[in-house]
Amino acid sequence: QNVETARRVEDVVRSNGAVPATIAILDGVVHVGLDKKQLEKLGTLGPKCRKCSRRDLGLVVSTKGNGATTVAATMYIASMVGIRVFVTGGIGGAHRGVEKTLDISADLTELARTRVAVVCAGIKSILDIPKTLEILETAGVPVIGYKASEFPAFFSRKSGSKAPIRLDSTEEIARLIVANEELSMQNGVIVAVPVPEKEAGNHSAIETATKQALKEADERKIQGKDITPFLLDRINQITGGHSLQANVSLVLNNAKIG
Repeated sequence: QNVETARRVEDVVRSNGAVPATIAILDGVVHVGLDKKQLEKLGTLGPKCRKCSRRDLGLVVSTKGNGATTVAATMYIASMVGIRVFVTGGIGGAHRGVEKTLDISADLTELARTRVAVVCAGIKSILDIPKTLEILETAGVPVIGYKASEFPAFFSRKSGSKAPIRLDSTEEIARLIVANEELSMQNGVIVAVPVPEKEAGNHSAIETATKQALKEADERKIQGKDITPFLLDRINQITGGHSLQANVSLVLNNAKIG
């Protein structure tokens, strides 16, 4: 399903007049754009493909490994080749309980220092969204809700947090991105696009599933880079696959807007 979704995303990008360039590391080589065979390889590697953030880039390249890039790593590579906008599902942020664990995604650091606009469905709902928005404000990162006054929460259109900026057209967003560049701002921009309403998860149901998954993660002492994949997988199981359907829908919608 990962390969099929990636193909559909690339088709959406092409149909809107842009050139898709999926980023990944294969056999130690950084690729900006994958052909059909490379895309299939990436999708079938499974656990053999390392979740690769900025800190992992040198290791994966030097050991000739395979890496699926996080938002942080994708931003960094995109900036190296002049790509100014990229599309993803949701960004990382401050994990719940961050005041005890200090578990904060490197995505936020990258957004503060790398000039790339990230089109997403908001901050992943498993995270502490209010604290993440505070960190982004401190870092000077513009956070835009596209046609949304309430900041979206990945699977859900609702988060309980106000979108710092609301813009209702892609032209307005493009002008903001250009203005940031003209002002020599070095930070990124977040464009948060709510998941399509017909595919959106029920906020209370997703929150219940998230709390159960977090409890299980705590009992199993799952931490660090392993916690996000575990939580997303468990939420998908608990919701009977609905969260996965929402995930696919939101990525395709993000590609259309981006």
